[in-house]
Amino acid sequence: MSNPAFERIQSMIGANDVVLFMKGTPTFPQCGFSATVVKILDHLGVPYTGVNVLADDELRQGIKAFSDWPTIPQLYVRGEFVGGCDIVREMFEASELRDFLAEKGIALQDA
Repeated sequence: MSNPAFERIQSMIGANDVVLFMKGTPTFPQCGFSATVVKILDHLGVPYTGVNVLADDELRQGIKAFSDWPTIPQLYVRGEFVGGCDIVREMFEASELRDFLAEKGIALQDA
């Protein structure tokens, strides 16, 4: 059975190396967890696409089912689900996030 939300999500993940499904936008996050991940990505100079799930209820519910992960934000790198705020923060604090991005071939910009 075809799922339009899943197809849209897969298309976004396939078209962008780094995608953050979040509440709000990178310039105006609308929850603390989304804001935390934006700050980490911006600090590292990660080029990413932010997708505001608050603007689209089908997308907001779809991303949770797509990843089988109940919370937002959700970070994808080269098609791989990385995790939500806690996982991204833990990887950053352990100095693992930069290495993970490098392994995935993500070129960081000067932050």
